[in-house]
Amino acid sequence: MLSFSARNLVKRYGGVVALADGNLDVQAGEVMALMGANGSGKSTLGKIITGIVSPDAGIISLNGEMMRFRDPIAARAHGIVAVYQELSLVPTMTAAENIWLAHEPLSAGGRVRAKETTTRTDALLQLFAGTIPATLNAHTPIAHMTPDERQIIEILKALSWQPRLLILDEATASLDSRQVGRLFELIQQWKRDGMAIVFISHRMDETFQLADRVTVMRNGQTVLVEARASLTEHDIIKHMIGESALATRTRSARDATHVQPLPVRVAVEDMHARMLRGVSLRAHDGEVLGLGGLQGQGQSDLLMAIFGALPFEGTLTISGQSAKFTQPRQAIKRKIALVPGDRNTEGLLPIRSIFENLLAPSWTNYGPFLDMGRAMKQAQGTASTLNIVMGGLHDPVSTLSGGNAQKVVIGKWLLRDPKLLLLNDPTKGVDVGAKAEFYTTVERLKEQGTAIILYSSEDEELLTLCDRVLVLHDGRISAELAGDSLNRASLVAASMGVAHAT
Repeated sequence: MLSFSARNLVKRYGGVVALADGNLDVQAGEVMALMGANGSGKSTLGKIITGIVSPDAGIISLNGEMMRFRDPIAARAHGIVAVYQELSLVPTMTAAENIWLAHEPLSAGGRVRAKETTTRTDALLQLFAGTIPATLNAHTPIAHMTPDERQIIEILKALSWQPRLLILDEATASLDSRQVGRLFELIQQWKRDGMAIVFISHRMDETFQLADRVTVMRNGQTVLVEARASLTEHDIIKHMIGESALATRTRSARDATHVQPLPVRVAVEDMHARMLRGVSLRAHDGEVLGLGGLQGQGQSDLLMAIFGALPFEGTLTISGQSAKFTQPRQAIKRKIALVPGDRNTEGLLPIRSIFENLLAPSWTNYGPFLDMGRAMKQAQGTASTLNIVMGGLHDPVSTLSGGNAQKVVIGKWLLRDPKLLLLNDPTKGVDVGAKAEFYTTVERLKEQGTAIILYSSEDEELLTLCDRVLVLHDGRISAELAGDSLNRASLVAASMGVAHAT
């Protein structure tokens, strides 16, 4: 029988403390819910337990024996396996090849037993019989599967390792109601078989349905371990945010004054796209509209759809005129800009200079023969305005720090004078100083009448910058927060699918 304990785990990334005092205990035949708001440390804790991240301090023990997992292979060797929402599947490979990758059934001569692999895969697929198409089999390529089918393959891949401790990290997010119901039946069976399960979910109702005990994290620390039966939803939320934050806002002095809304810059009606399930909103000129909620609830999809980078169903109106962008350049012509969430893969040309990156969307503004003098002057002006710390404009953008690189991503769009600025978690991975400068830039753009829609994975950033916050939960808007309701308690409660906190 398994007994797992993690005590006083610490993880730092430079000056950032991702985990200050992480603790988790789980026993065989138990479901332990692990809960916390964005940035609470639960993901870091899970990565340490599974060997993805090495802790700076703390103790992990398994059945009383101290452990230190160098990598996920070492953790799996001791029966510890995780299922993540960010899938680890290889699209060009089949279901069987993915499930048994790195531990394929082999013959004495070292050859893969193809027939046995197929038989064992089909047996695993039978666990979800009736909730997946009958045509889905061991030979189906991952690339041909829907998101829910891929998530099921990810679960079966974990099961193929015969785990003693299974971590389910938002594993239900892509599943439909029938599949969730079947997974819950399987979890109850795994409990009876003596498996220990750590369950992480943004759905409070799932936690109360499944969990035997609840562990809550806040600001990198474990702050509560309690039997689920003795807790209410609001008990959990209070521990997630702290008593002192229940009715507080980190807001600027502009809250004290009420201004008449300016014209509507963008209106979305009943938008469906990938994660989105009927989202409607309006954002005004001179307004910062926030998108809140736990990560992966459709916030990025909403921004991408508005920008023409993701097909959608529904209605999009820009300044009163209907729009149906099928590619970003159409949105750019309408003075819309998107600062993406991953600057390295979506926002920058890393082998090009700072100058070339700043001017990338704007070369046509400088005439058919390129007025390089004017281009250089405006690029230098933008770099100065954003206080980009660099050797020179012709240095490779790869030489910049994370914060300064993000300023380049923002700066290239400011050169186009956008009227609608879409920000997809723009300060992720930047330091405190760069964040402060970014906040100043947002305030200046707001005062100039730019409409801004901001998604941030940091609740405090939303509370600091936004006039209103729409909270997304399972691809729908679960709450609109403004005025006195725009506080951390309401934000966290709506993120978990709870009406409001008391």
